[in-house]
Amino acid sequence: MGFVFGLVVGLLVGLGIIVGFVRSENARSKLRSELATTIAAFARMTVEDSKKILPAEFYPSWVVFSHRQKLTWLNHHLEKLWPYVNEAASDLIKSSVEPVLEQYRPFILSSLKFSKFTLGTVAPQFTGVSIIEDGGSGVTMELEMQWDANSSIILAIKTRLGVALPVQVKNIGFTGVFRLIFRPLVDEFPGFAAVSYSLREKKKLDFTLKVVGGDISTIPGLSDSIEATIHDAIEDSITWPVRKIVPILPGDYSELELKPVGTLEVKLVQAKGLTNKDLIGKSDPYAVLFVRPLPEKTKKSKTINNDLNPIWNEHFEFIVEDESTQHLVVRIYDDEGIQSSELIGCAQVRLCELEPGKVKDVWLKLVKDLDVQRDTKYRGQVHLELLYCPFGMENVFTNPFAPNFSMTSLEKVLTNGEKALKSGANGTEAIELEKDASQKRREVIIRGVLSVTAILAENLPASDLMGKADPYVVLTMKKSETRNKTRVVNDCLNPIWNQTFDFVVEDGLHDMLIAEVWDHDTFGKDYMGRCILTLTRVILEGEYTDCFELDGTKSGKLKLHLKWMPQPIYRDT
Repeated sequence: MGFVFGLVVGLLVGLGIIVGFVRSENARSKLRSELATTIAAFARMTVEDSKKILPAEFYPSWVVFSHRQKLTWLNHHLEKLWPYVNEAASDLIKSSVEPVLEQYRPFILSSLKFSKFTLGTVAPQFTGVSIIEDGGSGVTMELEMQWDANSSIILAIKTRLGVALPVQVKNIGFTGVFRLIFRPLVDEFPGFAAVSYSLREKKKLDFTLKVVGGDISTIPGLSDSIEATIHDAIEDSITWPVRKIVPILPGDYSELELKPVGTLEVKLVQAKGLTNKDLIGKSDPYAVLFVRPLPEKTKKSKTINNDLNPIWNEHFEFIVEDESTQHLVVRIYDDEGIQSSELIGCAQVRLCELEPGKVKDVWLKLVKDLDVQRDTKYRGQVHLELLYCPFGMENVFTNPFAPNFSMTSLEKVLTNGEKALKSGANGTEAIELEKDASQKRREVIIRGVLSVTAILAENLPASDLMGKADPYVVLTMKKSETRNKTRVVNDCLNPIWNQTFDFVVEDGLHDMLIAEVWDHDTFGKDYMGRCILTLTRVILEGEYTDCFELDGTKSGKLKLHLKWMPQPIYRDT
């Protein structure tokens, strides 16, 4: 009986195992089939489909959606043509780049030329192409290129001490985007009259320098100087907006050449919350600004010692050649004396975001690298006032930074001979006339009376043990150091003053109003925050009322009314 019972139980258990195994296999088979269907669906998806399913902010930083099409066919043909392209292009590049190298030749060198220049046997690889709409007047094509070259480039340099050295440029690695512009379009073969080419974007350029038969480090600073010269030469000779024009059909193509289109007025106001780079004390920050990173086009501010919240209030002017693609770059450094300065952070503003003729007041967050999009570390902020002035629009809007701003009719007549350049000249001619007139022109000083009303403050932090404060406001003109202060409002975190003070301002464009809130104590005072204002807005608008966030405190706003009464004068410079 026991044997029979055991046999039945064994059969039932075995049958159950078999049924469970079959069901498991069927379920796994169904799951594999569904997974294969899903993978097939993903394989059929386009980039736009994937963007609809998952927003861009959820993708990792290494995922990039390219708008460019692949160019396998072009790379295949270029490899066959490269020996001929190498021979023709090497001579062309050598003849066009040598004068630029001489222009940026370091002072320690008396001569800098090519003794040998060939592009090598490895053809560049084009990784993508895109077509940009050009309004029907032409066709713009952008080619993305990667090139790990085996070029043979030797520079024949001679130092001012008479030492001649052959320096080899090797291990060249380049990634960038070239722009080709086919314009103007014509009804003759090949359909366009000229081709313009330029390096639209330089993503990476690496190379090493080696003295043939020697060591380049034997001359201190030589390697860095030559590297800087090569980068400057590339930037000035072929990097956009610079472009080279190749005529296809006879004609005048001067309108395609690089021309200035306007000026960018920049007021570097201040920075706050900068990262401290010094072990002892605080950083000594200064700013470097540029639209094109060339030595003669780069501006540098003064250094503010031992301050993480520096106030510069300096004005700079830049020439703009293409407002649709160029941008202003600001880099904040810590001055290390005889050592190399250390970068605190950088920021940029696209010029296409500026409305012509309108002052834009911006606070920019500093990042470590402009190419890194996901830098979450706080490095501070920089405060700028920006004004883009296109050539030919000087009479359409008011430029507060212009030398003839707020001048009387008599003063305009007196200075008309020196400032007539804006009436009949644009672009390059305007720049040349500006240089000639700069030796004797008159600088207008925006003089006037600034009326400041301290209206009220809101949500001030508690400074007393009882959770209250006794606030008052100190108003200071930075340049003249003229001060006025309001009365004290006792036991209040939302005080109302409604007190007005007048300041005689001798130079409105270069002065600042500093409004500081203090807590009055019997045996001293406690700092509660401040706001710093330039006078650009009140000079443009005449008067305005606004609330300003207090810096240096966790909360609080200050409401002010400003009114400007101009008294313009001028002086010879």
